[in-house]
Amino acid sequence: MSAEKDEGKRSPKRIRLPGFIVTEETGLGDAIGRATSYVGIKQCGGCARRAAKANQWVRLYSR
Repeated sequence: MSAEKDEGKRSPKRIRLPGFIVTEETGLGDAIGRATSYVGIKQCGGCARRAAKANQWVRLYSR
């Protein structure tokens, strides 16, 4: 096993989206948080933890 996996830290997966969807690199958790607040769902205490974890897993970017 590599030392990177032993520490439990990996670089986030990067997913490219069209420029009209995202203009700057953002985390998946932040994107989900913006979408849910836009439709009126309020953020709870656990939402921040889940968003931080999702941000570590996936980053969204445009070209």
